Amino acid sequence: MRISLRNFKQTENPAPVAGEPRKGFILVEVIVAMVILAIAVSSLAALMYSVSQSGIVATGNAYRNGVLMHEVNRLVGSPYDSVTVGSTVVNVSTLPYPHRRVVTVTEPVANVVKTIQIIIIPANVRHKPDTVSFTRTKARTSRALCKTCPQG
Repeated sequence: MRISLRNFKQTENPAPVAGEPRKGFILVEVIVAMVILAIAVSSLAALMYSVSQSGIVATGNAYRNGVLMHEVNRLVGSPYDSVTVGSTVVNVSTLPYPHRRVVTVTEPVANVVKTIQIIIIPANVRHKPDTVSFTRTKARTSRALCKTCPQG
């Protein structure tokens, strides 16, 4: 296949006539379009930042609630006499949720009632600390089937 430029007549672009539509873009139009696009993208970036911060806080809250529920279940499932009176502090530095856990057990009525308070203090300042308090009572034993036990 051969292309010949022998019959090609080179013409100059004539000046645009007032009534005819232009062909192509002007540099100013391109710059204005880029500015409008930059404003739209920057507003979307701010929105994405706030959404990601909300996601970080929600994830921290979920981990905190999981730690609280685990500790509550551990203390509720333990026998009454094995929950010792006093305060314990545990520092957890491993990921995904580094925190400090403070468990305080008091016994307002000796050998009958224990009040337990659990405080979770996250290492990340974006997450809020949380506290749970509950009361344990010593279970009464039933002697309904015991023939030799004193009834009381």
